[in-house]
Amino acid sequence: MRFMMLMIPLGYEAAPPDVQLDPERVAAMMRYNEALKDAGVLITLDGLHPPSMGARVSFATGEPVVTDGPFAEAKEVLGGYWMIEVASRAEAIAWAKKCPASANEIIEIRQAQEMSDFPPDVQEAAAGFGDLKR
Repeated sequence: MRFMMLMIPLGYEAAPPDVQLDPERVAAMMRYNEALKDAGVLITLDGLHPPSMGARVSFATGEPVVTDGPFAEAKEVLGGYWMIEVASRAEAIAWAKKCPASANEIIEIRQAQEMSDFPPDVQEAAAGFGDLKR
């Protein structure tokens, strides 16, 4: 089972483009990342620049509309993610609990959809896509 662990650092929605990271916190997180890797569960991971450097493309009018960040209405934004492969939701939660997160960080855990989760007609409509994912 693949799970995405989404890091939500509270306050990151207002972070400036040149946000500075604490080297000690980065080192602690790298040790955690290494533990995920050593356990053979880590698929990929990335940190994300703050929303002030991003853009959103919305389609409410039927046409794409681009809005540059930051986004005033955002309350919680992603700061990064890990994609892991583990045997169960409980194991994903156990890994998230080991993260050296600070008091202002939340990890949301979401299971990735597998083709086998869908009925045959949906699988047929998405035929060939599974080969692209790995």
